Amino acid sequence: MHSKLLVVGATAAALFAAACGGSNSPSAAASPSSASAPATVAVATNSKLGQILVDGAGRTLYLFVADTGSTSTCSGGCAQYWPPLLTNGAPQAGTGANAALLSTTKRADGTTEVTYGGHPLYYVITDHNPGDATGQAVNNFGALWYVVGPDGKQIT
Repeated sequence: MHSKLLVVGATAAALFAAACGGSNSPSAAASPSSASAPATVAVATNSKLGQILVDGAGRTLYLFVADTGSTSTCSGGCAQYWPPLLTNGAPQAGTGANAALLSTTKRADGTTEVTYGGHPLYYVITDHNPGDATGQAVNNFGALWYVVGPDGKQIT
């Protein structure tokens, strides 16, 4: 319950900062406008949630239950709080990831987002270090967010 209240508070702060022109990206690599190379998706095996998808730097990746198929429904303030995993070129499968489950989808803003098992992938700005999973099972922007397993399914 406490972590969900922190996420709600952080969401409000992120939206306020966005309205005032501030930036709350977890890092330049996670920024929705910074895809300069092919993204890498791998599997972390030492997570307290079991085996979960991470990017090439070990940052946790999430799916949004509100997304239908491979189409992202997270934009605006949602995408500032939950930045999409963008790629420039075909995404790469890192250790433990299944290359057959990797693909991409075009976002409404024209950028290319990585999908895995048909789900668009995202970060959350409250994760500050590799292995953090503060967005797990959070109800935010109208639906739940979950980490993703190597099979492409949400981990609840």
